[in-house]
Amino acid sequence: MIDFLIGVDGGGSGTRVRVARPDGSELGVGHGGPSGLGLGIERAWAAVDAAVISAFETAGAARPPLARLAIGLGLAGVHNKQWAAAFEAANPGYAAVALGSDGLTTLLGAHQGRPGAIVALGTGSVGEVLYADGSRREVSGWGFPAGDEASGAWIGLRAVSHMQQAVDGRAPGSAFADALIGACGGQRDAIQVWLAGANQTAYAQLARLVLEHGRSNGAARAILDEAGHQAALIATALDPSGSLPVALCGGLATPLRPYMPETFLRRVVPAHGDSAAGGLLLVQRQLESESETAPC
Repeated sequence: MIDFLIGVDGGGSGTRVRVARPDGSELGVGHGGPSGLGLGIERAWAAVDAAVISAFETAGAARPPLARLAIGLGLAGVHNKQWAAAFEAANPGYAAVALGSDGLTTLLGAHQGRPGAIVALGTGSVGEVLYADGSRREVSGWGFPAGDEASGAWIGLRAVSHMQQAVDGRAPGSAFADALIGACGGQRDAIQVWLAGANQTAYAQLARLVLEHGRSNGAARAILDEAGHQAALIATALDPSGSLPVALCGGLATPLRPYMPETFLRRVVPAHGDSAAGGLLLVQRQLESESETAPC
């Protein structure tokens, strides 16, 4: 018997969980560390587990046995089918697992399962659209470092390129460059060590410095302007007609708004719910589908 539903939003920077009863009434929200599949299957499940425990603590209860829980997860890295299969195979005991991309659950949460588009900007980036005929399409989300335009990691990678040029004297020094240098070790040898160990999450953490200097430094402003332009391009590719509502989602959605084209922002509507709420909807739909097809 399933007593609780779990909705999970998992990415390269952290994990957010919502706990609800089977009727959809929410009980609590929890947080954990990064759970993007690119960081490892065991680490992803550990982060999800910690966030689930946190959510039940917020609700004033201990986590029940996993066999009483059904979980819907939107995780970064699900497009890698081998990672997704390995993650599902490592299920620690949940009664049901509904696994989708973080883009899909963000889309479901933003428009409550109705037609619309989202541009999700966090550690990574992705655009998703649900059309009126029920079909879906995805844009971006190719993964770091080759894709994920306008994401925190994409912004951080470009900031590091500027930092390297400033260290070499190929670009002028500035407070912006100094802040980046300090964040990455302080001098060339230490920066090399930082670069050797930096992953998607580490690059994304530098986006904060770019935003802090966006109004005062031309190089930082250029990176952010291009990020805003790329976000608009994602939305246009999803819905060239401009007829569907677009929700901006993710931790960078609000900070990047000042750098987005005004013509694009006129299409933007508030999101009804987040990716964790979409995870709840994802597992609800799976359970309903299984119930309809179960033999009498």
